[in-house]
Amino acid sequence: MKVGIDSYCYHRFFGEVYAQQQTPSKSMTLEDFLDRAHELQVDGVSLESCFIPKKDDPGYLQSVRDRLDEYGFDRVYAWGHPDGLEGGNNKAEYDEMIRSLKHAQQIGAGVMRVVGSSFTFRFEDHQSQITRLVTMFKEAVKLAADCDIKLAIENHIDFTGDEILQLLEEVDSPYLGLNFDTGNFARLLDDPVKAMEKLAPYTLATHIKDLKINPEAAVDDWYFFSTTPVGDGFIDNFALAQLLKKANYQGFLAMEFDFLHPEYNADEDAAVARSVEVLRQISDQVEKTQDATELSVGK
Repeated sequence: MKVGIDSYCYHRFFGEVYAQQQTPSKSMTLEDFLDRAHELQVDGVSLESCFIPKKDDPGYLQSVRDRLDEYGFDRVYAWGHPDGLEGGNNKAEYDEMIRSLKHAQQIGAGVMRVVGSSFTFRFEDHQSQITRLVTMFKEAVKLAADCDIKLAIENHIDFTGDEILQLLEEVDSPYLGLNFDTGNFARLLDDPVKAMEKLAPYTLATHIKDLKINPEAAVDDWYFFSTTPVGDGFIDNFALAQLLKKANYQGFLAMEFDFLHPEYNADEDAAVARSVEVLRQISDQVEKTQDATELSVGK
């Protein structure tokens, strides 16, 4: 299985620093991120649109595409941070999502991550949100099909696995699938492995998170379960990768941090490098397990 990085791992270096975090001593450009991903020899990158400058400049986006092609990266164009469609209540953001299809196309992305709701709206009626979002996405998938781009809605600390499945089944289009975030279901106390058992066939992209309790956070803080390097937390990402492999997942395992656990001393880059190594181990182990299963079946 392929391994990748979501650019949100470096959000502090792109200028988005949470109130509970320190401003880093240096900044990062999109090109710096791509160069670092190339140094780490990953297979793909998910590019958060909020950190892409000059999105309306075709020449600039062509230069991004050229670099992605040079490095041989699979790619996802990630739209919707932080609140996306706000549970289907924000028509202006819907229009921006549709405009972003062109940007995804210009960098050569076949999948665009999108956000329907967020942690902010988690206490608002879920069925009303899903009804509005189904209406929006039934129209959006027609435009996505025209661009030959698949939309991948992320579970964004908003809906459970069953609710995401409901949304996908009601839209019922090959141009809407899931950006499966392995940590965000757990933040709703929804088992990500049980969710993956239902949602793996719909998964077009991933955010591979690992989590552990942050003793400096209040229980109702969204980062009470803070991100760690893959392998250090309680998320069974190996089991999740196995389920993806079984479902013939074609994308890459894109690791992501949002709020790095304080024990890692705000060193996102070291956490990224460590996570890439662990994801490669997971990938190798999944392949070996798959090969052993096929041999056993063959006998």
